[in-house]
Amino acid sequence: MTDGGQAGDTGGAAAEAAPGPLTAAEAAVLAYEGRSWPGPGAKERAIREALGLTPVSYYQLLNALMDDPRALAHAPGTVNRLRRLRAAQRARR
Repeated sequence: MTDGGQAGDTGGAAAEAAPGPLTAAEAAVLAYEGRSWPGPGAKERAIREALGLTPVSYYQLLNALMDDPRALAHAPGTVNRLRRLRAAQRARR
């Protein structure tokens, strides 16, 4: 098997999402996104220190989770809010 470019491959994380509950890392990303932060650097610092992720990796995982039905079931308010923000950004383009 190869990692990409196959016919019929949607390339999306939702298509690759395993059934069952979210991983601890996925749940932590959704929990962090549901919080409010005192300043712009506080969130990125917490992502690095507590989650052990770079901000880029965090936001890549978060973007994949927005299309994952398991994430929607786990944190519907957060996921729906993020989907609305994403749709609004795309509409402005």
